[in-house]
Amino acid sequence: MTTALKYFAASFCAAGLLLSACSGAKVASQSHFARGGERAPSWSLPSLPGPSVSLASLHGKAVYLNFFATWCHGCNEEVPDINATQQKYRARGLQVVGVDVAENARKAAEFRNEHHLVYPIVIDDGTLRREYDVNGLPVQVFIDRSGTVRRVSVGQLSLAGMRNDVESILQ
Repeated sequence: MTTALKYFAASFCAAGLLLSACSGAKVASQSHFARGGERAPSWSLPSLPGPSVSLASLHGKAVYLNFFATWCHGCNEEVPDINATQQKYRARGLQVVGVDVAENARKAAEFRNEHHLVYPIVIDDGTLRREYDVNGLPVQVFIDRSGTVRRVSVGQLSLAGMRNDVESILQ
């Protein structure tokens, strides 16, 4: 994919998220967002395959949050690498969680089935999007075993970059 096309796809994803935010959805005002080096905020959300996933339920695991939407080109491009990364590092304590932004459970289930995902997807009600100040897609959040955010990355990651970030939170 050319650089210009990647830029267009990222801009399209950001514009779509902006439009959904401007559609009347309630957005809480918040002056602080989760950042690298800080404690990850607590959350609990409905998941696929169900019933729910919480950060507390993942205590002691290295957590990779992948914020995505089914209509986001970059999200669709990188999901096979994320799935392969979960399979490769599961035995070492990695748990990937897909965070479907501003969509419904039906679309998320179709996405999960289409890509044969081996990790859960949570249906974000806006909580995580606000906590991590997500205003474009995809966004990756890497949380170490102690619950500290180690890195927030905006945009598509290469497989090598993704695995480098995963290795750093598995330490």
